Amino acid sequence: MKAAERRKAIANLLLSEQEAMSGGELADRFGVSRQIIVQDIAVLKGAGYDILSTHNGYIMHKSPLKERVFKVYHTTEQTEEELNLIVDLGGTVVDVFVWHKVYGKVVAKLNIFSRLQIKQFIEGVRTGKSSELMNITGGYHYHTVCADTQDVLDSIEVALKDKNFVVPEI
Repeated sequence: MKAAERRKAIANLLLSEQEAMSGGELADRFGVSRQIIVQDIAVLKGAGYDILSTHNGYIMHKSPLKERVFKVYHTTEQTEEELNLIVDLGGTVVDVFVWHKVYGKVVAKLNIFSRLQIKQFIEGVRTGKSSELMNITGGYHYHTVCADTQDVLDSIEVALKDKNFVVPEI
């Protein structure tokens, strides 16, 4: 994994965690030294990420990334195409969620920002390890997507609409 990808993964991980993560935990997870993690955190802070260093580890309060929720609909066969479209345009698929009539909002963290992660996700679904959350609502679901700028999110929205993945607002 290249440094830029690792930093993006660290930022996504810290955003999704509720508790502090130590430099040692991050180093183990990403297969680098603790010193590399300290450097990565410094670069992320310099880029505007609100990362606090505590005695328990690192905590991120707020991301400088822009975020948007898309309500989408597609078949299982189109999942890979949808996710590739988002990451190819510079987005990170933070999560997927559905509104179930009995359970309410059901959320699954994804933090997908690369084609490799998409392939791993798709393989997990196709091998029967699990099924996609959208299946419990007939294909309708939501994605929280983050990106560096609103322009990137606008491009993603246009591309999703061009593929008829976005559910029109009524």
